[in-house]
Amino acid sequence: MSSEPISLGRALASFDALWSPRIVTRVNDYDVRIAKVEGEHVWHAHDDTDEFFLVLDGALHISLREPAGERTVQLPKGSVFTVPRGTPHRPFAPSGAHILMFEPTGTPSVGDRHDEVPDHVDATTGHALGL
Repeated sequence: MSSEPISLGRALASFDALWSPRIVTRVNDYDVRIAKVEGEHVWHAHDDTDEFFLVLDGALHISLREPAGERTVQLPKGSVFTVPRGTPHRPFAPSGAHILMFEPTGTPSVGDRHDEVPDHVDATTGHALGL
């Protein structure tokens, strides 16, 4: 990891792939990841960890399957939301968004349980940032 400050704008400008997170830095045993997103991700759940989202630009929606039923949260630019561990969820961005996620290192982007992964979703534990 870099010992110098990292510009998130420059980091986001360094790649074009959608739903393909890049690791910006690490904090203890956690990755700080950024991604460009548009359209739908896949329904998935992380059995052992929460998933933190910060919307840097655009708007992100996250559908959740909870004991009380299904709901969707809408996150405009500057909003944060944490999906509780074990909760099936599906992020989507109808008009595109840039997001930052905070997850334990090695966490798969499609969770521990998921629907069939479409071609436009990168099933990864995060890619190195190519700056």
